[in-house]
Amino acid sequence: MSWRRWLAAAALLLTSWGLAAPALAPQAVEFVGSYTWPSSEHKLGGFSGLELSGGGSKFTTISDSGFLLSGHLQRQDGVITGVETGPASLLGDRNGNQLKGYHRDAEGLATRSDGRLFVSFEGLHRVAGYPTAQTSKPLPRPQYFRDLQGNSGFEALAIDAQDRIYAIPERSGRLTRPFPVWRYDNGNWSQPYALRRDGGFLPVGADFGPEGRLYLLEREFTGIGFRSRIRRFTIVDDAVTGEETLLETAVWRHDNLEGLSVWRNASGDIRLTMISDDNFRRFQRTEFVEYRLVQN
Repeated sequence: MSWRRWLAAAALLLTSWGLAAPALAPQAVEFVGSYTWPSSEHKLGGFSGLELSGGGSKFTTISDSGFLLSGHLQRQDGVITGVETGPASLLGDRNGNQLKGYHRDAEGLATRSDGRLFVSFEGLHRVAGYPTAQTSKPLPRPQYFRDLQGNSGFEALAIDAQDRIYAIPERSGRLTRPFPVWRYDNGNWSQPYALRRDGGFLPVGADFGPEGRLYLLEREFTGIGFRSRIRRFTIVDDAVTGEETLLETAVWRHDNLEGLSVWRNASGDIRLTMISDDNFRRFQRTEFVEYRLVQN
């Protein structure tokens, strides 16, 4: 069987199982550009979370090795052309001691309206606030958090306009089980939402856009490379509606995109900026990737 027929048959089978991805919104996004960040400049790797501010000029990112790094994105005609950073800071625990071992696996990053950073971790699955990089204020850990698979924790973290925190695990436990969305509000975690799961795409990043909708970055590893997808949802009370697939890339189009920041530039365009996790491997790369939302 030719590869084209094989792909067609596979697509038909996935559709029959209810696993096929929804159709992409026509002309939903437009590619702006990508910039490969040489390892000689950042000397870290493993970047998994991303937050942008200052109209897209400032950024903060976290590494799987537990480091926090901030800097500026150089742009020409709106396209990223370079990166400038300050020194990296190793995140601390509640007592101000530097994180060690599997406690350092930082994955998700989000910023509250007062500027406080929140980080989600794998290994010891948890979410913690960071008034400073050196000292954390851990949030409660329900039993569900403790029972998560070792390498399948909260990679996607986001904060809405009401400063409620949303954490989404990388895996749901079954191919047909929706991804649970945990929400932290008024000192407690609840699980009011679930997002449809299909195919091999797994949540790795999330952010609320300036218009209030939830954007979810997902990744699929095919065995030979990575594919990326972005879906967008509308949250009303305790219901998730209006699912849209904005972007779905081919294998090798980008590297292992894991961090997502959604923001509006001076021209009023909503931009989707991502950063890739190179898994500390020489044959992978750290890149900033940016798309512009065509349909708001």
